Amino acid sequence: MPETTPVSCQEGHRMSEIRAVFFDIDGTLFSTVDFASRAREASVDAMLEAGLPVNRDELLEELAEVVREFSSNYERHFDKLLLRLPRRALKGLNPAVIIAAGIVAYHDTKTRLLEPFEDGSEVLRRLAQTDLTLGIITEGLEVKQAEKLVRLRLLDYFQQRAIFISHQVGISKPNPKLYQRACTDLNLRPSECVYVGDNPVMDVDPANEIGMITVQVRREDRYRDLQGKTLPDHVIQNFWDLAELLRERGVEVPEVI
Repeated sequence: MPETTPVSCQEGHRMSEIRAVFFDIDGTLFSTVDFASRAREASVDAMLEAGLPVNRDELLEELAEVVREFSSNYERHFDKLLLRLPRRALKGLNPAVIIAAGIVAYHDTKTRLLEPFEDGSEVLRRLAQTDLTLGIITEGLEVKQAEKLVRLRLLDYFQQRAIFISHQVGISKPNPKLYQRACTDLNLRPSECVYVGDNPVMDVDPANEIGMITVQVRREDRYRDLQGKTLPDHVIQNFWDLAELLRERGVEVPEVI
């Protein structure tokens, strides 16, 4: 008797082996190309308006150096910035007022500019209608990264139990243990999980190491010159490509909602 290929109970549809899709946040769900620089510029302008007598370009350069040295996740950039200035620059000023001016301007700018990629919102809305577990694996401070999901108005698309933030878990990218933790906690095999990110070193390499299906988003050329040790399984330009890729792998992603 000839062998037959098993099919799903829905004739013509094959069962998908994919049970979960995890996403990076920064550069994947929203653009970071000019967001950070514009927010920092607004902060510097606010500190100057509050009375700080320093050259604007020099202050921006010093702030950029602080961010490079202490990382973008550090919470006291402006404190460190003022410590680097000559004492005479703060004469007659209250440092707390200058710092507060910078913080308010930064958050006001963040509120105004932080928007998800339009195709990202549309595709996530469709994926939320499937049986897939949608999750996050991201690098950063727990509240700061969670705040981005709230401000982006994307939180409802993700299961909270599937949100893994490096500082909350105690494991940072690119340690593959962070990705393995996500799979283990949700009782998933890595081969059943897709990971979508933009950084070949921080996102693709560690996810590949544990056997996840890796998808690199290349929409901004942010990492054009950065090469990882491994190649992604798939490269996409936008989230519509992701939807089509999942359909090809048997996920019934709705065309229209």
